[in-house]
Amino acid sequence: MNQTARPTLRLVLAAIAATVLAARPSWAHEKWFRHADPYPLRPDLFLRPLPLAFVGAVLLATLAGALLWRARAGRGFLPTPRDFGARPDRRSALYALIPLMLAVHVAVPLLVSGVQGRLFSPDNDLPGAWRYFLGLAETGIALALFYGALTRLAAVGLAVLWLVGVFVLGLEPMLDNVLNLGFAGFFFWAGRGPISIDRLLFPRAEPRPDRVAWAVPALRIGLGLSLVVVAFTEKFLNLPLALGFLNKYPLNFTPALGIPLSSEVFVLCAGAVELLVGLWILLGIFPREIVVVAWFPINLTLTIFNWVELIGHLPIYGILALLLIWTQDKENDDLWRVGLRERLLPVAPAEESDTAARNPSKTVETQKGGRRTP
Repeated sequence: MNQTARPTLRLVLAAIAATVLAARPSWAHEKWFRHADPYPLRPDLFLRPLPLAFVGAVLLATLAGALLWRARAGRGFLPTPRDFGARPDRRSALYALIPLMLAVHVAVPLLVSGVQGRLFSPDNDLPGAWRYFLGLAETGIALALFYGALTRLAAVGLAVLWLVGVFVLGLEPMLDNVLNLGFAGFFFWAGRGPISIDRLLFPRAEPRPDRVAWAVPALRIGLGLSLVVVAFTEKFLNLPLALGFLNKYPLNFTPALGIPLSSEVFVLCAGAVELLVGLWILLGIFPREIVVVAWFPINLTLTIFNWVELIGHLPIYGILALLLIWTQDKENDDLWRVGLRERLLPVAPAEESDTAARNPSKTVETQKGGRRTP
């Protein structure tokens, strides 16, 4: 390689690395660690050539990705669990546990926010008496999801809580947390699965089997929308907030790469990556591949922001893990339905439940091999 090409290649590689790794502050959620009230949205700073160019590049990349995804008939590049030898029965058994795992991931941050008088995230302090009423509701929903008791009712309550938050705290804070609507849709359409109080005591509350296929898309759309919104409310439409965040937490590492970027360009790089990831997840474009891209930067700041970021990102971790093993085909949808309804503790048919309710002693005889217990 000639001497003139080396600096150019180095510059290109460093620029690509800076753009990808600049997602690091994007996952930190500036509003969680810096009071946002002094920083209203600034659309005028967005309507300039440089920010518009970044957004335009992301839209072009999304269009190209969508065309490639369609050309490949929805097949990604990464190997699937099936390629690693996962049998259908094992995959459906795993899917039976997914609602429990996701419930833990979302219940913990809901519980922490509820007892602290906050709604969904650390930046949403509830005012006045709302702190008690909505905090109690948030705690109750968290426990219902955790134990799997009246889960679908709790899912409706989660959606209502989000709607009430629009009137109490404003639209922007709730749009930042639209991810919770995705969880509400997931648990309403999928229920809490076989490892739950619902399956034991409230079988009539189980969701319809033809609706369970809507659950994972609801999660994916909720996460994608949340990332797209935050890319604008914390970066593209609020550069002063992001710059103030960088002044307090010097995360601009580009000088170490030999191409020092200004703080503004660094923020725009971070916003572009977050917007790209959000759009691709929202639209279902190479979801497993984009999860791998997002996994690295989402964890880079854990040692800086510690437990606040870890607990706040638990719901995102849960969704990313699910999308990493999820495939978009009919076989996967069938295994999902079987896992939720027929594995571990199957859903009893309606007529069987009615018979058991009318004659419980006969049910005991059947379960004991025809021998009636005293």
